[in-house]
Amino acid sequence: MNLLLIYPKWPKLERQVEFHLPPHGPVVWAATLPDYVDVTFIDDNLQEIDFNAKPDVVALSVMLTCQLPRAFEIAAEFRARGIKVIMGGIAPTLHADECEEHVDSLFVGEAEGRTPQVLQDLQDGKLKKRYNYLRDFPPIESIGPARRDILNYDLYSYRGVKMVDLVHASRGCQFNCFPCCTGWLGGRQFRPRPVQNFIDEIAAIPNNRLFVVDNSLSHSPEWLKELFTAMIPLKKNWVSHPVLYDEEIVELAAEAGCWYVYQAVFDTSDVIRDRIRMLKKYGIGIEGTIILGTDDQSEDDIKRLVDFLMEEELDVAEFTIMTPFLQSPMRKKLEKQGRILSNDWSKYTADKAVFQPKQMSPDKLEEMFHYAWDTFYADGGYALRMGNLLRQVISKEMDDGTYRRYDPRIKKGFGLKQNA
Repeated sequence: MNLLLIYPKWPKLERQVEFHLPPHGPVVWAATLPDYVDVTFIDDNLQEIDFNAKPDVVALSVMLTCQLPRAFEIAAEFRARGIKVIMGGIAPTLHADECEEHVDSLFVGEAEGRTPQVLQDLQDGKLKKRYNYLRDFPPIESIGPARRDILNYDLYSYRGVKMVDLVHASRGCQFNCFPCCTGWLGGRQFRPRPVQNFIDEIAAIPNNRLFVVDNSLSHSPEWLKELFTAMIPLKKNWVSHPVLYDEEIVELAAEAGCWYVYQAVFDTSDVIRDRIRMLKKYGIGIEGTIILGTDDQSEDDIKRLVDFLMEEELDVAEFTIMTPFLQSPMRKKLEKQGRILSNDWSKYTADKAVFQPKQMSPDKLEEMFHYAWDTFYADGGYALRMGNLLRQVISKEMDDGTYRRYDPRIKKGFGLKQNA
């Protein structure tokens, strides 16, 4: 069976430098395919889709809400040519009823152990309109290494620097943060992968820079200690979302190669200040993730928050406008209050005000979004600050002998070559 797997493009965040990471969802799903499937992967952000291709089936892996309009376009093009289209991923799970109208079959939930039946039904002419496994989770031990061999790694570099590889160590999240739908998608129970399974996967990745994409590394202290201890000998450098606010854990994360973290900064409290300083103490960089437009923020509050970030000398900051994604606690609240202004998913890029803020107009919130980016980066743009983080990790890699330079001429080994 010839399967064409496509990751749809989407409009990028205003003000942020455009770069592209190897997508995670498609390679995780590709690992669930049976051996008889010959898969070709297209990243629509970077590659052209040949709509005249004649695969046996097209699969759309869709992560973001703002990818949906393009996903619907792609599906329509192939279906008009008589080719079956199936779709899955985070966004289709959140928007299942709408997505079902645009495809021949919709897959909802986690795919391990389930994909072979879908393809068998396709071959038998019995393809279901929807396969619903929402919160019917497969055994966490069934998650195997992602199929990174389907990626064209030549595409994933920025100014000659190879981008990080994405990997996950757990699923589910015990927290229920107001802007997030992870608890609804993956359940409120933390489901860690066996540590050795995760270690085996990352040990086999030639790239020694990783992004551990778990929603949070703040759940189980004992599991984190086991995980970080096992990572130390691999000498990988990695990025993650927040690490547990505990000095022993943070120190161990640094030993395990934590390069920088995406740290949510939602106020100017001493708790946030102390967390930033603890990370710095152990040489861990910080990319602040800052949501603008919460109900407790006025224009002056946003200005004070930006000043706070500069005072604390964060390495990088990513400002976004609060966006009411489906199934998030915030969405439910704003719907009840009649404050949703738009369901145009192409605008759900986290740089547009698609709801009515409490303390300012939508236009003013977008103005403050631009103010935050322009003020924080007044002495040097995002690319310059990210370049400083890259220099730090390259220096570390050269010191410990793990530095690898990117060589696009070498296809084997993911396009990596040990420096002489």
